[in-house]
Amino acid sequence: MTGLGTGINVLAILVGTGLGAVLGDRLPKRWRELMVSSLALFLLAMGVYQAMQAFTGEFATAAGGAATILILAALVLGGGLGSAIDLESRLDTLGGWLQRRFSRGGAEDHRFATGFVTATLLFCVGPMAVLGAFADGVQGDPGILAIKSILDGFIALAFAANLGWGVGLSAAAVLVYQGGLTALASVLSTVMVPAVIGSLTAVGGILILAISLRMLELREIAVANLLPALPLAPIATAVYLALA
Repeated sequence: MTGLGTGINVLAILVGTGLGAVLGDRLPKRWRELMVSSLALFLLAMGVYQAMQAFTGEFATAAGGAATILILAALVLGGGLGSAIDLESRLDTLGGWLQRRFSRGGAEDHRFATGFVTATLLFCVGPMAVLGAFADGVQGDPGILAIKSILDGFIALAFAANLGWGVGLSAAAVLVYQGGLTALASVLSTVMVPAVIGSLTAVGGILILAISLRMLELREIAVANLLPALPLAPIATAVYLALA
């Protein structure tokens, strides 16, 4: 059934958020902080592994010496575009509006917006979202998204224990993003060859690295402003491979 993978993913995020938000205050603060730190360290390792696609794998092999230049150009140009639009502030503003819309507001505004923005970025930037959506849309196979759902459910639980119900609203972004990719999969699959997907994986890994640094409170990087780099990298790679 096409779209089943995204449905499972959305449900997992909502269940994880519900458990985390309900249990959050009952869990010792030190345990909650350690859980988030452990998750951040795991994401740091995963980000490094994915970012290495810029230097190894099918993308690096196909693009050769231009691979790192394509990734760097996508990040610089994408970051410039995102900063001009100020995506980070817009997402924060949206999170604050959703907080006022769906809760009583007050001192929890910042935590709610942070939970929404961080979870939305994390659930959408990874390559599993793209690969899973393609497999679901073209082959009707929800397997990859089912695996992603398990990971996202635990992430939602950990985030919601610290940041509350705002994490759950990221499910709407996942529904639109992954659902849209699933609907377009039959068209996009013709250009999303392994090398092109590798460039997307590399940029996604770098963004995941940035998110993990924020979670560890080592560096406050405006990750949302880098989001335009995600489509720019595969587009630039596809054009380069076509002209090479």
